[in-house]
Amino acid sequence: MIKLSVNINKLATLRNSRGGNNPDIYKAAVDIQKFGADGITIHPRPDERHIKYADVFELNKIITTEFNIEGNPADDKFIQLVLANKPTQVTLVPDAHGQLTSNHGWNTIEHTHFLKPIVQLFKANNIRVSIFIDPIIEMIEASKETGTDRIELYTESYAREFSAGNKEKGIKPYVESAMKAKELNLGINAGHDLDFNNLAYFSREIPNLEEVSIGHALICDSIYLGLENTIQLYKRQLK
Repeated sequence: MIKLSVNINKLATLRNSRGGNNPDIYKAAVDIQKFGADGITIHPRPDERHIKYADVFELNKIITTEFNIEGNPADDKFIQLVLANKPTQVTLVPDAHGQLTSNHGWNTIEHTHFLKPIVQLFKANNIRVSIFIDPIIEMIEASKETGTDRIELYTESYAREFSAGNKEKGIKPYVESAMKAKELNLGINAGHDLDFNNLAYFSREIPNLEEVSIGHALICDSIYLGLENTIQLYKRQLK
């Protein structure tokens, strides 16, 4: 069964817009797990515009499923945050400071020497490592050189083609990437712009997919459908 990790950044954005703690993201994290999610994902950024660094420590106390922390390890503060909390998984994402949202994967060919010691540091602390990459065979091959446990396929281009009615064209590089990852014994995660409409096809076509991380679309759907119902609907798409 493919796991669903729910990214709660958008709930934190809503909370921060008025100050205080409404919505209560800690209660939300507990409830999201209770409603059937297999994990909680957060992506703390240096400007703390959604998840705050203090949130990470509080969430770490209450997450009983998988805890996935995303971020750029070029920031030493991020590295120390991960090591202090020892989540189930850390996902390394090449975001620049102030970037609105993730929009590309690592060039693992150019950054192998940068990523390799960071991957080994996290693995030495019993933290599973995933590297965020585009569906490019050469990047997957270079990812293997870093020692990472998994890759997370950046799915924006698939979602765009799916919306344009070109789902076969959109899925092709992802299938090829998944096959290469399997050949290299790399686990496969996926995320970004996956939603209720395109998730079932993606999950059905991608071999050995282990986990999807979804935030924006799921939280938006929950406004109309309710959080518990939305999580269950997304889970069904993964069966």
